[in-house]
Amino acid sequence: MVETRAGDLVVKADHKFVIIVAEFNSLITQKLVEGAIECLTRHGGKESQITVLKVPGCFEIPTLAMAAAKSGKYQAVICLGCVIRGQTDHYDHVAGQVSRGVGQVGPETGIPTLFGVITADTVEQALDRAGLKAGNTGWHAALAAISMVSVLGKI
Repeated sequence: MVETRAGDLVVKADHKFVIIVAEFNSLITQKLVEGAIECLTRHGGKESQITVLKVPGCFEIPTLAMAAAKSGKYQAVICLGCVIRGQTDHYDHVAGQVSRGVGQVGPETGIPTLFGVITADTVEQALDRAGLKAGNTGWHAALAAISMVSVLGKI
């Protein structure tokens, strides 16, 4: 018989989460933070179990995510931000670096590090993914964090 383990969607009393959020595009990123906090509290977490750390922009997220993961204070790191395509190739550089950087944190530290950074062509698309029409990316990242913390505890 195959053994299968999956994460429970319950925040335990000893779990601590850090949300790292870019201040750039704050109209959108604040909605992502609100979604993440709502998700964590609806699944049994208390606000005292959540720390929000702000960085200037998405490019800075991986550095703080690595530091938070290595600190030993948190069971998961939730990274939130928004990069909107403009008229230059700046978007490509920032989006690529933030995804690559965040993607390295979890495997290097063993701490679940979730990618809740919206990459969109327009402000309207970003707003849709921040809760207007297409769910809230912050909520989804927080839900994945809860699941990952749980399933890692079952290994």
